[in-house]
Amino acid sequence: MPPSGNENIKAPPKKKKDLHFLNISFDNLIRKLYEPPQKFSAYVAPGQVVADLGCGPGYFTIPLAECVGPQGRVYAVDSYPNAIRAAEKKILKRGLHNIELHACSAADLSFIPERSVDFVLANGLLCCVAPDERDSAVSEIKRILKATGKAYLVAGRGYPSYMNDESWEHVLSGFAVESRNKPPYKGDYWALVSLAE
Repeated sequence: MPPSGNENIKAPPKKKKDLHFLNISFDNLIRKLYEPPQKFSAYVAPGQVVADLGCGPGYFTIPLAECVGPQGRVYAVDSYPNAIRAAEKKILKRGLHNIELHACSAADLSFIPERSVDFVLANGLLCCVAPDERDSAVSEIKRILKATGKAYLVAGRGYPSYMNDESWEHVLSGFAVESRNKPPYKGDYWALVSLAE
């Protein structure tokens, strides 16, 4: 067969998508032993507004909602519809009415008003969001965070994470960093941040 002239044309690289994991990997007895669901509750107070981005099946969402109470609000966001359905079941069982669930990417949080959130939790979000949407997700965190607000960012390292040292430092460069782990990294990346002045 004669050559077609297309032998040197390469297929475009596959676009990476958000990573998703089974709900059981985020909400189980073993996790409760080493990472209690109330881990981030000290960062919020009654009446505050919280955004739990990459909320999964609501492991931290429910304790946060209990802390902010009926006068507060929690936006629970995950791009994995199965996780949102699992969170919804738990929320209904607990009778909580201060949680808004959204099955969408954290790269578009247009349903959350600008400068309206006291605390953003992005635990395992930035390492799982599609790399070409990470900057948009970070921009959305900055947009929704109050001037006095704080964000706790946690990103996994190693396979299958999309995060590496360079991209983590890039994320942090746009914030005022209040505390963090520093290189050489051991375990996950984490930082408590606020808006840069």
